[in-house]
Parts: sequence; C-alpha cells; structure tokens
Amino acid sequence: MDPGNDTQISEFFLLGLSEELELQPLIFGLFLCMYLITVFGNLLIILAVISDSHLHTPMYFFLSNLSFVDICFTSTIIPKMLWNIQTQSKVITYEGCIIQMYFYILFVCLDDFLLTVMAYDRFVAICHPLHYMVIMNPRLCVLLVLVSWIISILHSLLESLMLLRLSFCTDLEIPHFFCELKQMVQFACSDSFLNNMVMHFAAGLLGGVSLVGILYSYSKIVSSVRGISSAKGKCKAFSTCASHLLVVSLFYCTSLGVYFNPAATHSSHSSATASVMYTVVTPMLNPFIYSLRNKDLKGALKRFFGKGT
Repeated sequence: MDPGNDTQISEFFLLGLSEELELQPLIFGLFLCMYLITVFGNLLIILAVISDSHLHTPMYFFLSNLSFVDICFTSTIIPKMLWNIQTQSKVITYEGCIIQMYFYILFVCLDDFLLTVMAYDRFVAICHPLHYMVIMNPRLCVLLVLVSWIISILHSLLESLMLLRLSFCTDLEIPHFFCELKQMVQFACSDSFLNNMVMHFAAGLLGGVSLVGILYSYSKIVSSVRGISSAKGKCKAFSTCASHLLVVSLFYCTSLGVYFNPAATHSSHSSATASVMYTVVTPMLNPFIYSLRNKDLKGALKRFFGKGT
C-alpha cells in the first residue's frame, strides 16, 4: 500500500468468512443459532445463580460474571455480522469499527482474568478448605472482579487510542468478520511499529501473567490432591474443578491456536475461520460444560424451571 494515498477514511469493508453468495444463508443460520444458544445458555446460568441461595458462593459468583461477559463478548461481534449478511452489505463505519474493537479487547481480557480468578478460587477451596470462606470473603470476590474490569478497560482504552493515531488507505477491505486489532494494525498505511510493540507487550504481559497464575494454581491443586489417601476423596476434589479446567483448556487452546497456527498466520481468511473457535464456539459451550458436570447447577436449573411451571 502506498503511504502517499492514506487519508482519514469514514468506513471499512468486512469481507466475512466467505464471499460466496450461496454460502451466506448457511453462515447466517449457523451463526444465528450459535448466538441464540450462547445468550440463552449463559442467561440461564445467571438466573440460576441469582435465584438459588445455595449457589450464593464465590465459585458461582465468578461463574455468573463469566456468563455475563460471554454474552457481551458474542454480542459485540455476531449481531453486526448477521446484519451485514442479511442486508448484503459489508460496510462498517470507522467509528463503529473502533467501538467494536474496543469492546472486543475488553471482553477478551475479562474472560482471561475471570478464568484466572476462578482458578485461584479452586486452589483455595481444595488446598485450604478450612479457611476457604475466610479467604474468599465477599469483599475480596468483588474486589477481584472490579480489578479485572478496571485493568481490562484501561488496556482496551490504550489499544484503541493507539489505533486512532494511525491512518488508513482508501477502500480498506478487512478479510475478517469483525474489527480485530491485529488486522487493523496490519492494514494501516502509517508507521505501526509502536502499535505492534504495545500490542505484543500487553498481550504477553496480561496473557502471560494469567496463564502462569492458572498453571500455578492447578499445579498446587494436583499436588494437594495427590496427598489425599482415598480414591473417593481424590475424585471428589477433581470433580469440583473439572468443568473450569475444561473451559480453560478450550479457551487457551483455541485462542493460542489462532496465533500460532501456520495456516492462520499466512492466510487472513484462515485466521478469521480459526477465530470463530474462541469468539463464538467457546462462549457457546461454556454453559453446557458447567451444567452437565455440575450437580448443584443442574439442581438449581431444575428448581428454577419448577418455579416457573
């Protein structure tokens, strides 16, 4: 791209997952179903936790927050994609793109931090069960969530303000189904060295700290469980964190796979397709993972529907 042709543009063009017209109805129907499942599934978890006093514990407090973030996460991306398919328009305004990118970064960071906080909660519950309610008191739980929101907001604001300093070429086509930060920086006409430095440093720092925290928590959990003499005790200890461990594995494996997969690196459309896993599929599967492997949550959902009928 020629830097001499750059100007302050007013809109971008999101090419989506495929430009073939015959595939658009299939993509529309598939993503609409996944979006509705994500919203209603996570909403049910939130309602179950709020309505059942048995679930007013730190673990379910964090889970309800994660469900809320997952609803917001997918709502930032999917409705605009569905609207573009329905209207056969690929246009998104410059302001709309910046706003979408801001909230995308915000909710990705929150997902990351909440999974880390939930890992710490399981660590305290299994390794320090007698002091669990003292350590994980309501004030600390609220503080952990609040700090996660503040850091995520500041990080997202920093990345968005850094992007505003860049200029873009005219007729900019983004081979993605939403305004993703890496794609935006890559297609800038002006010098983006500082943006790349900030982006990779922040991702390495925030993502690295979260991943190390999760790995440390589960290493301590495994060490503690190995010390339990009875097989029944070991099974019970692992069952309390099996759902969370599965969600963590799904989130990190899919998101890291996008950035370290050679096919996704060399092909923008491959990267867009791979991004579906952690932006759409993972939030959709979370309610199933937690409800299917959690007797307390299943019981709360049955009582919730029982009251409704």
